[in-house]
Amino acid sequence: MAETPLQLTERLYRKLQRRRPAAKKWSKYYDGEHPLLFASPEFSTQAGGLFDDFSDNWCATVPDATVERLRPLGFRLEDGTLDTAAGRAWKASECDVEIGLALLEALITGRSYALVWKPDGVNTEITFEHTANALVEYVPGRRRVRAAGLKVWRDSDSEFAILFTPSMVYRWQRPTREGGQWTGRTAGLSRGEPSHIPNPLGAVPLVELPNRSRLNGSPRSELRTVVPLQNAVNTLWAHLMTASDERALPARVVLGMDRPVREIVDDSGEVVGEEDLPLDPFRKDRLLWLERQGASIAEFSAGDLRQFLDVINQVVEHIAAQTRTPATYLSGKLVNVSAETLVASEAGLVAKVTEKQRHFGSALREIMRLEALANGEAGRADSLALGSVVWRDPQFRSDSQYSDALVKLKSIGVPDEALWERIPGVTPDEIERWKTMRTDAAGAILGGDMASFFGPKPDQPAPADDQSDAA
Repeated sequence: MAETPLQLTERLYRKLQRRRPAAKKWSKYYDGEHPLLFASPEFSTQAGGLFDDFSDNWCATVPDATVERLRPLGFRLEDGTLDTAAGRAWKASECDVEIGLALLEALITGRSYALVWKPDGVNTEITFEHTANALVEYVPGRRRVRAAGLKVWRDSDSEFAILFTPSMVYRWQRPTREGGQWTGRTAGLSRGEPSHIPNPLGAVPLVELPNRSRLNGSPRSELRTVVPLQNAVNTLWAHLMTASDERALPARVVLGMDRPVREIVDDSGEVVGEEDLPLDPFRKDRLLWLERQGASIAEFSAGDLRQFLDVINQVVEHIAAQTRTPATYLSGKLVNVSAETLVASEAGLVAKVTEKQRHFGSALREIMRLEALANGEAGRADSLALGSVVWRDPQFRSDSQYSDALVKLKSIGVPDEALWERIPGVTPDEIERWKTMRTDAAGAILGGDMASFFGPKPDQPAPADDQSDAA
């Protein structure tokens, strides 16, 4: 028997709750909130909570190094032309800013979501959702066909949910207290407005942005391989700091001498006993009298703590190799490194980002296809589905390297527009403006208006009077 909309909502909500602990775990590691693991029970007993707030956080560097190179600039239609309408819709929803946050969350938690909808019934809006607040279910056996989507949030003492299906949109609410039941939403709706409405798009408007999906597995966090090594780094630092407190400085010991004591005298002046002298004044004054014959001072040399640093550096190198993060991001050292060497060191990261552009680009095309459908442009929607996403070059090069490459491409006949697209950070809007400026300049030349192209001629000095006339 088929599920009712309420049963589907409850099942997807339970599925979302099961995902939340993992998402919270990855988010905490990204924020630097790490438990101290891999320490012996004896060490934990002695240290107590001394290192609870300490972390040498490498979990933020890995996704940050990737997301800063994932920057979509525009969208192309099936014929290769830029879709200016999609570009305007993208900026109208501030997606040029929000997409960085959405992709970062996808790298950290494994997935994020985008919702295309008309909240006021008129203007199309694109918003991005955290994995703890949204979920998409696919048709069994068809990984790319969305069967339903769920978005949940809390407001005051109520929890709200929206279930999206291709044909209907079901809006629910319930009290946050334990045992509250989902009912048709009434809060925030106008009088007489139904809680369940038809879906004008004819498709689930919630789109998943998955990271590192596999054919037989769920999307994965970029931190999955980093976390065990991160825990090892934290524990090594804890051992290093504990050892430095005890062994970083030479220790001196007095041999052949009793502990310093002082006599205890009663009111009559008679010695009734003795007590040990505190050693803190001797440490502070750095002064001690050796009165006993044969007494001497020995020294224990300071411990070599570089072994801890060597192991930590080795672990960080493993993080770099397993995540394809350049060593320059992790060590921060650049000493006499040529441009070619730097490019070679970033080859792994560039290849990883290029691969992610392909997978994230598929989701972004679907988002803009839904935006076109929401605006009643079915033809543009079909063309966007077969189009492509314009990404910023993931390779960071110097201006001289870019200039040299563009000049060489120009020499073999590559059009100017194609060269402009290769300049990092140049948006499609800027390219269109450059094309207009070039057309205006060419029209000015053909029309004989050279002053508008080269500027007005400089003022010429007045000709000197002819000497014969003066005579």
